[in-house]
Amino acid sequence: DADTMKLFSSTESLGISPDDLGSQVATYGIPEFGTKFVRQMLVDTMPKTFSELVRISGFSHGTDVWLNNAQDLIVSGTAKLSEAISARDDIMNYLIQKGMEPSLAFKIMEKVRKGKGVEPENVAKMRESNVPEWYIESCQKIKYMFPKAHAVAYVMMAFRIAYCKVHYPLAFYAAYCTV
Repeated sequence: DADTMKLFSSTESLGISPDDLGSQVATYGIPEFGTKFVRQMLVDTMPKTFSELVRISGFSHGTDVWLNNAQDLIVSGTAKLSEAISARDDIMNYLIQKGMEPSLAFKIMEKVRKGKGVEPENVAKMRESNVPEWYIESCQKIKYMFPKAHAVAYVMMAFRIAYCKVHYPLAFYAAYCTV
């Protein structure tokens, strides 16, 4: 739903200005997307698709995945939102796409998601597969990563609630204000 999706990048669907709300995005009251931290992520990325919301959920639930890592890469133009590492699965799938053996891609993903970085011999193998330096450096910074399946579940729930906020505002606010 286009009007629901707009909540994550503007206040247009609510018919108010950012000044009226005190925020560039209209995700107050939307679980996982209403905090100042995640609202800033939305402003930095201006998501247009459900898939991009899943990536943002992955960023927000990891440690050293967004701050001093993906945020800098995206804002500087080094990486696109669709390229930056957001969830565990991103690493394994990307490395397999680059031609690495699936078992090695899995091993690297497991080390990175646990905050153990990439061992020097595997950094060399990543370079042999033409993995960009920014990607390798990003892997080295990560301390914990969220699984993509959890991010999808969170975003599905959040999007349903956002839909109600746009299309059934009376019910949304009645529930929100009484919980």
